[in-house]
Amino acid sequence: MEQAKVSVIVPVYKVEKYLRRSMDSLVNQTLDGIEVICINDGSPDNCLSILKEYQEKHPNVVIIDKPNEGVWKGRFDGIKKATGEYIAFVDSDDYITLDYAEKLYTAAKKNNSDVVISGFYRVDVDTEHVYSTEMTGFSKKKIHMDENPEDILTINTALWNKLYKAEVLKNLKNLEKPPRILDDMMFWLLACLNTKTITFIDDALYYYMVRGDSIMSQIKKEQIESTENAMVEIKKIYAEDSNGKKQLEVIDSMAFLHFGISLMYRMSSDKANFKTVLKDNRAYLDKEFSTWKTTKYLKLWYCLSHKCSNLKVAVMKKVYVWHLYGAFLAVYNWILKTFKIDIKW
Repeated sequence: MEQAKVSVIVPVYKVEKYLRRSMDSLVNQTLDGIEVICINDGSPDNCLSILKEYQEKHPNVVIIDKPNEGVWKGRFDGIKKATGEYIAFVDSDDYITLDYAEKLYTAAKKNNSDVVISGFYRVDVDTEHVYSTEMTGFSKKKIHMDENPEDILTINTALWNKLYKAEVLKNLKNLEKPPRILDDMMFWLLACLNTKTITFIDDALYYYMVRGDSIMSQIKKEQIESTENAMVEIKKIYAEDSNGKKQLEVIDSMAFLHFGISLMYRMSSDKANFKTVLKDNRAYLDKEFSTWKTTKYLKLWYCLSHKCSNLKVAVMKKVYVWHLYGAFLAVYNWILKTFKIDIKW
């Protein structure tokens, strides 16, 4: 049997309302030699029946039906099953352009890239309002992880607008206890450890549907501990790797970006406890990722002189250090409400 060019892994759980749209975009790809690996993660609705409908009509659809173990385990199951030269991920409530696989695969082969990244749309799932088009304008950029690893700070950490050489993911180190939230970011960091080069295409090929009932909209304080522990384990994995140990300041910077900014914003809805949560967050960063305060990657002068697109992260570090998070949130939320945009950090 000829090797597939691209294996697309699709974790599936309680998305029957959106699944057909996603599957239609997958089975009608313009690239020949694509396999679609659907992980039915014990979904209690009609997802499995829908997947079987598509499998009957499309022999390139592979179904892994398993008890619910979470998206992290499901992705590793999909990677193990994948036969493709390259691997991609699509969330089953999102969908892709019909030339998604073809454009990413062509760019990967042309540049011999370990990872190729495309642009994407952020879309309201109910109104189909496009909040933003992101990760475009990077096509002239090339990241060499042994030279400029800090450039990953400018990249969205979702897995779905990226195409990976299979060996990058086949050799991925697993976590003893996967995180309950921020799992995409940590999976991405593990992938970066096996990555030498990252390139980009400017086309927006992915439709990311913003749902009000997503896990990141309902985050609870009790979920944080497992996620903090997993991030510490990520740093340990990097510290024990000959190349990874050179990138520890990048890991500390990522910790601030995703725990100090993104996670704290999600937690800010709990106004009664937010001051305590913020204090605990600062103590965690200071203890486990101490260079977040001193690394040049989060300094304004460095971002300005290197024309870094993570300048807003450097500004937010000042806000965080100067204890101005409350004032920032008031302005930030006013902007979101007034201009009906959804800014992604």
